This record gives sequence, structure tokens and C-alpha cells, in this order.
Amino acid sequence: MLKLAFKFIRFDRAKSVGIIVAIVISIFLIGQQLGLLFFLMGLMGNLVGNAPIQENELWIIEAQSNNINAVNSIDQRLVQEIGSLPAVDIAYPVVLAPAQATFLDGKTAAVTLVGASAPEFVMGPNADRILQGDQHSLMQPNAVSAEIFSAKTWNTELQVGKAIELNGKGATISLLTKNAQAFGASLMYTSLDNARILGNADPSKVSIVIAKLREGADKEQLRTDIQQLFPHLQAWDPQKLQSSTVKEILISSNMGMSFGTLVLFAMISGFFIIGLTLYSSALDRIKDYGTLKAIGAKKGYVNKLIVAQAFLYAIIGYIIALLLLFGFKFGVASSGLVIHISVGFALFLLFLTLLISIGGSLFAVRRISKLEPASVF
Repeated sequence: MLKLAFKFIRFDRAKSVGIIVAIVISIFLIGQQLGLLFFLMGLMGNLVGNAPIQENELWIIEAQSNNINAVNSIDQRLVQEIGSLPAVDIAYPVVLAPAQATFLDGKTAAVTLVGASAPEFVMGPNADRILQGDQHSLMQPNAVSAEIFSAKTWNTELQVGKAIELNGKGATISLLTKNAQAFGASLMYTSLDNARILGNADPSKVSIVIAKLREGADKEQLRTDIQQLFPHLQAWDPQKLQSSTVKEILISSNMGMSFGTLVLFAMISGFFIIGLTLYSSALDRIKDYGTLKAIGAKKGYVNKLIVAQAFLYAIIGYIIALLLLFGFKFGVASSGLVIHISVGFALFLLFLTLLISIGGSLFAVRRISKLEPASVF
């Protein structure tokens, strides 16, 4: 069956090339747009994603926000109050402070200082996102981290030991991170004291409280207790807070709708272009299909022959599109745009390719199934 289908494909090379190109364009655009969307979604929740999260943690923020990137300050005394709860082992304060970075070459950039108690550094960055330097170096006075991929955006060079200014105060880059970017902000990690000094933050305020639970404590019960004792606060499981952040930004920015529309139109256009081209190709070879029926081929066999052609088109187009996606992935990696093409994502694209191609072939199947053998003679 596949061998005969391949002969049909070779017979009409012009239309075959057109169908394969349509598949390649559709699947490449779908893969590219979804890859970009997933990358941006990762950035949206990177304040959580960069942290060494543990199962026994609750992140407490003010109750008005569902977005970790936009939290209001809360009273420093709440750290001690939450830490004194029976189910809590220890509570860590976290400060998020905006700052203006000025480099020796005159370049400036807006950054967000992420300060947490040393040496635990519960906000990270994770060891797998440290490119150069030691996390404990952030304990030094006025020491901060910098994201290596921000160098191109800031149009400056970044290296460990580089002197900079933050809000007019002298600081030193003691750590370089990689892939620790954030959505709409450049993160600089440091100690709690450094963040308050360099960020001109109110020492009586914190942004987040991270509570570590005692062994055997009921996490959900503690979350409920915190929200009852402190109605102006909200306790989150870190992963749920990350998901809530992504959802909030996608809805408020209409980004999900924009990317979803692009993907949907790529699917629809591919479906109809492939379907109509296969339909046209079937009409051009209607005598061949009629002859097959005349010599005894059943309707089901002829229909399977058309579907087999669509299957071969899908496999060829998918392989080319996937190669282009890998080329795109490696081409943009140097600029900090990290596109993940996992096995699950690749299989999803294969499913879409088969759906578009075989679904489009139903136009031709419907036409040929009604063909009477005698009508072609």
C-alpha cells in the first residue's frame, strides 16, 4: 500500500512538493510559536523557578496579589509571628527591590534585587543556573549576581568582579547566572542586607515570607491557619503560585490569546491548503482511481491509498519541519532564547501533522468514494 502510494506521490511531483511545503510551514510555525510561548511562560514564573524549592515550603505574600512578580510589601514582624507557629520550623524573609544599575561604560539598566537570608538563599539561584562564581560570595558586602544573557540587552560586558553602581551605591558582580531571566525584569540575586542597602528598601518591610514546615506538619492545614490568623496574607504552595503567576500574566496581557490565535490559524490554513491540494491531485488522477475500481479494487482500498499518501506527506513534512525547529532552537540559544523540544512536544507536533494531513485528505476521499468506474471510460 505505502509503496503504491509513494508511486502516486512521485507521479505528480509539483503538487507533492506543494503539500509538503504547506505541512512544513504549518508545523514549523506551530512549533515555533508554542516554543516561544512556553519560554515566556517559564520567564513569568522564574522567581519561583530559580529557587531551590522543597516540598515542606509555603510562600506567604499579601492577599491582593496572585502574581509573584507584583507583590506589595508586608510588615517585617510577620516573619517572627509566622515563624512562631507550632507547625513552622523557620521563616525566612525575602526582599524584592527595584534598582537602577549603572556600568562603568555609562550604560544603565533597570533591575530587580532579590534578597534572601544568607547562607540559605531560599530564593536561589539554583546551582544549575549558576554559570560562574559561588553563591556564598553573595554574602560579601554589596555583592550581586548578574544574568549573562542580559549583557546583550544592556549592551555591556559582564564578568565576575566587575564593579557597578546600584542606585548610586558601589556594588560588585560576584556571580553570573545563565537562564535565570525573568519576564519584564532583570534579576540580581544578593543577600537580604545587600538588597535593603542597595535597593533603598524599608528595613521594616519584606516582600515574601518563606516558611519551612516541621517534619510531619500538615501543609494544607498550616496554609488555612495562616490565612485565618492573618487575613491580609495568602499562603501558597510554590508550584501553585508559579502557575497562578503565569495564568495571571497570560490573561492580563492577552498573550495566550495572541499565541493561540496564531497556532489555530496555522492549523486551519495548513488543513485547507493540504486538503484542497490533495483534492486537486485526486481529480487529476481520477482515471487512475477509476481504473483501480474497475479492475476490482474495493472502495475501502482506494480510500486507504489516498490516506496512505497523506500519511507519507505528513512524515516527510514533519521530519523537515522538526529539523528546521532544531535549527531555530540552536540559532537563538546564544541570545538567551531557550526553546525546549522535548519528546512529548515532538510527539504532539507529530500528532498535529498527522491530524492536518490525514484530515485534509478526507476531501479527496469523499470525492473518490463517490466515483463510478464506468464514468472514467
